[in-house]
Amino acid sequence: MSDAPHVTVDPFAVTIRGVGEPHPARAALRAAGPIVQAEAPAGGPVWIVTDDALAREVLVHPRIVKDPAYAPAGWDPRIAGLEPTAAAQPSLTTFDGTAHERLRRAHAPLFTARRMSGYSERITALARELLTGLAGSGETVDLMADFTTRFPLTVVCDVLGVPLDRIDQAIAACRGMHSTDPQEVGAAMAAFGQLAAAALSEGRHGLAAELRARVPDEITETQLHYLIFTLIYAGQLTTDPSLGFLLARVFAVAGAAVEEITVDEFVRETLRLHSPAPFSLWRFTSADLELAGVRLPARSPVLVDIQGINTDPGRSIGPDLTFGAGPHYCTGAQLAQLELSAVVEVLRTDFPDACLAVPLAELQQTDLGGIQGSRLTALPVKLRG
Repeated sequence: MSDAPHVTVDPFAVTIRGVGEPHPARAALRAAGPIVQAEAPAGGPVWIVTDDALAREVLVHPRIVKDPAYAPAGWDPRIAGLEPTAAAQPSLTTFDGTAHERLRRAHAPLFTARRMSGYSERITALARELLTGLAGSGETVDLMADFTTRFPLTVVCDVLGVPLDRIDQAIAACRGMHSTDPQEVGAAMAAFGQLAAAALSEGRHGLAAELRARVPDEITETQLHYLIFTLIYAGQLTTDPSLGFLLARVFAVAGAAVEEITVDEFVRETLRLHSPAPFSLWRFTSADLELAGVRLPARSPVLVDIQGINTDPGRSIGPDLTFGAGPHYCTGAQLAQLELSAVVEVLRTDFPDACLAVPLAELQQTDLGGIQGSRLTALPVKLRG
């Protein structure tokens, strides 16, 4: 066995670059090897997988786990962006093995393609309502300032059963999660608890109430609130930036070019090029192991470079890793794609003359740092042309 090559490029840095400019670390990571070592944001080494086949092996490996209890002992959970351990808080994103399977069985039937398709007309109506409201002024609007956050939160809250008069509270809570002040983060978590309680209140008929009836008996009401929080927050965190890149691509190409492929294909291709999450969530080795001839000690942090693998010029045609693979494949994948498709459809039918208010080349994206993705800094648009 050998050690993985070290890379000097920082794949976790906060940067600002052009909308079409590739991340400076992607090619460097890929060129260094199928598994490389870099400096983790919370300190110490992290092993990053850059090869598609090896990534799929990692995503199902029984000794590469999600539970933050296996994180390096010296890591600051806040700097690393870690959830509570699985023992402290049950979660789809931190459970492994049988515990994960049981919790997954409670969620999965609620978010199938067939189940989500039943919300298609409602989601399209919400997109139309929000965009029509923005177009009413006749002025240039920045869709990144509000729409890309408000729309996915409105959808996920509506599907879960959160009253829609709570959307501003949901937006504030999501933004509070990015604060460096622990008190502000605590206030945001308290607000999410209130949103979950509202969705579960008597007389509400949404997926939150259905989830309550499906989770294992040992899940407490407080723990259920956390599960609902993860659905709301993740539903905004990834779909928000994806909407920005999708809209920029819609406005960048001629209508006829968009019509050459289906809306669903256009959405999938956008998600491949601009992965909502550039890396997988943190995984850790539960014991010493060998991976592609590389020695990894126990408690080693491991990431899959989703963005790099998805955009590898030499990648084989086939399923991408946008929503992961294996048992932790994203539960909300169908809902996210439905939301994005609805926005494209509404723009085509209701706003055929919509266009960018600035040249495409002037758009910029910012890498948010750590394992977070990138987001357009602004998207000024004339919805009525």
